Formats: sequence, structure tokens, C-alpha cells
Amino acid sequence: MSINLSKGQRIDLTKTNPGLTKVVLGLGWDTNKYSGGAEFDLDASAFLLYEDGKAKSEEDFVFYNHLKAYNGAVEHTGDNRTGEGDGDDEQIKIDFSRIPSHIHRIGITVTIHEAESRSQNFGQVSNAFVRLVDEASGREVLRYDLGEDFSVETAIVFCEVYRQGADWKFQAIGSGFSGGLAALVRNYGLS
Repeated sequence: MSINLSKGQRIDLTKTNPGLTKVVLGLGWDTNKYSGGAEFDLDASAFLLYEDGKAKSEEDFVFYNHLKAYNGAVEHTGDNRTGEGDGDDEQIKIDFSRIPSHIHRIGITVTIHEAESRSQNFGQVSNAFVRLVDEASGREVLRYDLGEDFSVETAIVFCEVYRQGADWKFQAIGSGFSGGLAALVRNYGLS
């Protein structure tokens, strides 16, 4: 049975699910019909963060042009440029056993590609969610539906998975940014 989370909630992953080492974060969304004529292209990314909450190099940033970090410890399965269809629009896989010890937190984000030039924002996006699936069994462990709380934002931190001692936990974030991917990159310490 999957657990539905609300904004800000935290949940144990590995302590309450012994043997959970490989997970798939499925991210999905729909776009409203009032798009202004341009196609929507939403992009999932992962920021691998040190203890200070910052990424240190391009190796710590996984997205459609850099699909793997740390020999596959975090892997983006590929860019979906339309978001058409049901289910996950993009996925990020994490193998907790391969995450280097200096990485303490992984921020999972979604941005709208060329949002400014296309006059698009998350006010035009609905049914956004992230779900965490046990890769070995295919069982959905948890789900966080973001709701319709956004208007002018062009980037959202959906969630974070983070290390606490030997265990990994999940936090539903749902925090929006204006300024798209560039704002997120700066927020997480990259230029």
C-alpha cells in the first residue's frame, strides 16, 4: 500500500523498508489547454548535495544532457519532451548503495524548458506528482501530489531524499522558484 504525503512531510525509506536499495522516482504532470500556442517541455533534474546543501561540480547535477552521476548511482532515464500520456513523464533512478558518502541529500526538481520565451509557468500545469517505487518489486512506496499551489513559478523542487545516519528518508517539498533552471542551479551552488 502506497503512502500519500502532504507538503513538508518526511518519511523513513530504508528503515521501514528493509532491503530497499534501488528506487525509481517517477514524476508526472499535465498541461492546461491554454498554452499560448507553444508546446510544453518539462524537465526533471537531480541535484546531489554535500552536507552544506550545495552541489560542488557538474558531476553533482543529473538532467537531460547529463544522464548519470557517480557510475549510475543516480540516473535520469531520458527526456520526455511532450508529457503526453498517463503515468510517469520522466524518471530518476537512485541506487542508495552507490551514493558516495559525501552526498547527503538529493534534490529532485522539475523546470519548464524555455518558460520565459514561451510565456509558460506552473500555473498552467496540473496534476503534478512524484512517486517513489521500489525498483526490485515495482511496488509504489509513496506518492506526493503537488496540488495547484503555483502560478508564476517556472521551477519546482518536488522532493528531496536525504541521508540520516545509515538510513535514507524522503521529504515532500513542493517549493516553487521563478527564473527556471538557472535559479535552481544558483540555489544549489552551481553556476
